Amino acid sequence: MSQLNNLVNRFAIEGEVVEVAPLGNGLINTTYKVTTAGEQTPNYVLQNVNTAIFTDPDLLMNNITAVTNHLRAKLEAAGTKDLDRRCLQFVPLKDEDKYFFIDEEGKCWRVMVFIPETVSKSGVSLESAYIVGETFGNFQANLADINATLGETIKDFHNIEFRLQQLDEAVATDAKGRVAEVKELLDLIANRREMMTRSERLYREGKLPKRICHCDTKVDNILFDKNDDVLCVIDLDTVMPSFVFSDYGDFLRSAANFVKEDDPAIEKVGFNMDVFKAFTKGYLKTASSFLTPIEIENLPYAAMLFPYMQLVRFLSDYINGDVYFRIQYPDHNLVRSKNQMALFLSAESHLQEMEAFIKEQLA
Repeated sequence: MSQLNNLVNRFAIEGEVVEVAPLGNGLINTTYKVTTAGEQTPNYVLQNVNTAIFTDPDLLMNNITAVTNHLRAKLEAAGTKDLDRRCLQFVPLKDEDKYFFIDEEGKCWRVMVFIPETVSKSGVSLESAYIVGETFGNFQANLADINATLGETIKDFHNIEFRLQQLDEAVATDAKGRVAEVKELLDLIANRREMMTRSERLYREGKLPKRICHCDTKVDNILFDKNDDVLCVIDLDTVMPSFVFSDYGDFLRSAANFVKEDDPAIEKVGFNMDVFKAFTKGYLKTASSFLTPIEIENLPYAAMLFPYMQLVRFLSDYINGDVYFRIQYPDHNLVRSKNQMALFLSAESHLQEMEAFIKEQLA
């Protein structure tokens, strides 16, 4: 642990490091809790950033510090109490104006202030769907006027035209001879292609803005206090310019499916309108203040876009020979593809109901 202690001490922390111990079980970054001596100094979180996914640490930390500084200034201006618990706070290096350190092995490290006495949640309920909608709508609203240029931490992450291009390349190569067996899925994708690439066309026409979005919208990425009140949004690595559809549609893709995304019982797959309504009600409560009419009009499109996009991604990987998504059995990505196709079709069948509900909320 002396190596970790040395890493922590490169940052402008307060107090003496007593212990560095593993924290949580994150799938992407490796995280440690740093305990300092004395009750008056804060504890910290040390993270090893996965640069295989986040390849540009400069861009990543510029994004994060721009966002946290902006949010903190807004909270301060509003007279928010307990400010240090309401926004993540990253620590710079002692001898450099940087918020990350690259060690001798090429690993990237950063430090943030630990927020004590917090509660994390997971899973989906109607209550949590509403809270997620309200919280991330507020997150977007507070960043709608940010005066900073942010970059894409994962390039083309939610670009449907790029994902379709990847599928076209996979089909053309047909590395494992699987194209013939997935004709039905490919036909559905082709038949909806014009409709589902609407967002990128509207953006090119100057009709649809990109905003600062979280791009990983779920209750797991919200910290609560012990009274179940929201403290702040966490896991900011995916914060980047995107359409508001990223935060809206991707949550519904995962949360509004009656079953998991790889459940082979395709007949049980369906779009849960109760979750849709709870989430949308919370989202519009906080986001309607800045959303343009065209963004609001296309929220039901977003609910369809993300199962469609995930279908494209799973199917591309299946055709390529399962080289990206981890599989547990040979047809795992094919099952995922069929699951997402069924979810897309179910969401599509609820289009008019979604449109009517949104109009009702804004009336």
